[in-house]
Amino acid sequence: GCPFCAAPKSRTPPPLDVEEPTKIAQAVEQWDVDYIVLTMVDRDDLADQGCSHVSETVRNLKARNPNLRVETLVGDFQGRLDLVEQLVQSGMDVYAHNIETVNRLQRVVRDRRAGYKQTLSVLRHAKVVKPEIVTKTSLMLGLGETGEEIEETLRDLKENGVDIVTFGQYLQPTRRHMKVDRYLTPDEFNEWGRVAESMGFHSASGPLVRSSYKAGDLFKARLAKRAAAAGDSANTKKPVDVWAASGSPLPPSGGTQAEASV
Repeated sequence: GCPFCAAPKSRTPPPLDVEEPTKIAQAVEQWDVDYIVLTMVDRDDLADQGCSHVSETVRNLKARNPNLRVETLVGDFQGRLDLVEQLVQSGMDVYAHNIETVNRLQRVVRDRRAGYKQTLSVLRHAKVVKPEIVTKTSLMLGLGETGEEIEETLRDLKENGVDIVTFGQYLQPTRRHMKVDRYLTPDEFNEWGRVAESMGFHSASGPLVRSSYKAGDLFKARLAKRAAAAGDSANTKKPVDVWAASGSPLPPSGGTQAEASV
């Protein structure tokens, strides 16, 4: 597993709950939200890495509420593009997969089965399958990366069609996990948010920002920007591109968001 992650691991994980996609859809319907983030653990023990289970959950959610926006925060499916395509075709709106760190630190930070090029391939293919979807990724800072390496990563993400990028501070979960190289200041996070904005991303950037931070707001801002670029900005509010989590005021979401794990 990844040396930064404290999620429990098992050599013999339990079988999937076949009723989980229905249970999640029922729960979300009761919550009365307009945006949901689905997260998953890696299921390397399954032939399809758990992709069909997540896809079925998306379909159940959309069947109950076609107007619900669904973000799927998933692994890389070991680089299998057929599984990426399967999930994209399920009807989700935002395909999120985290690159985690810069190229040089991939071997140190991530599981040996993951990789920089593999993540870029997954994010790129999601757009190939369905160009109108929004793609998203996240970077942990404070692992020993340089500013030049962060900029290089942003350029690579841009070249592969990524729309949204978030920055957060890496925090060591236990003594057994990777140590923090340094803690960035709120001003540094604000600056990386501005850099990302200048490159055309929507971005959330702050010490406590995580992948799903203000996810619904970022998605709506991205759609607003697309509409404006298409000349359909008459009824569209001007989007706010950089939302930092360092004490700066945030715009109201105009909706409600929730997160569920499958």
